Amino acid sequence: MIGRLTGLLAEKNPPQLLVDVGGVGYEVDVPMSTFYNLPALGERVSLLTHFVVREDAQVLFGFLTGEERATFRQLVKISGIGPRAALSILSGLSVGELAQAVSMQESGRLIKVPGIGKKTAERLLLELKGKLGPDLAVPASVTNDAQADILQALVALGYSDREAALALKNLPPEVGVSDGIKLALKALAK
Repeated sequence: MIGRLTGLLAEKNPPQLLVDVGGVGYEVDVPMSTFYNLPALGERVSLLTHFVVREDAQVLFGFLTGEERATFRQLVKISGIGPRAALSILSGLSVGELAQAVSMQESGRLIKVPGIGKKTAERLLLELKGKLGPDLAVPASVTNDAQADILQALVALGYSDREAALALKNLPPEVGVSDGIKLALKALAK
């Protein structure tokens, strides 16, 4: 219903903002990743929004990037994850960190987010696998095109993202694609 707000930033009280749009003040809840990147009070701001209507409330959530909003929408589709929990997850982890945690199946990173327990973290990992952009899920250890190609080849051969990333860590930094695949396969065969 309300997809974007553009106006003057009137108030900032984490995690809530007041955005003045043509004389009407909209209360918008934002993740801390958005909050830290906001302009100063009185300056113009544009937020992508997600409008939630419940029996007892109507709440507007705002995001600086489409990536954050899309991830928020993926999170609230998961059973047991409401808008507040999704906001908490995006406040504790960037979209890239969340995608990496999902691709590496690291529940420990999710458990560190307030309000996320072990079972919820495991459900998140299961439900989000393959749903966050593939470009976001590239592990931080990938530093060049050759390593990205090696990683993709290993995944195509049936290895999990986690196994492929671990094999990639043990390769020399400037290895070629074909040699890298051979070395990674030898390491994985052990």
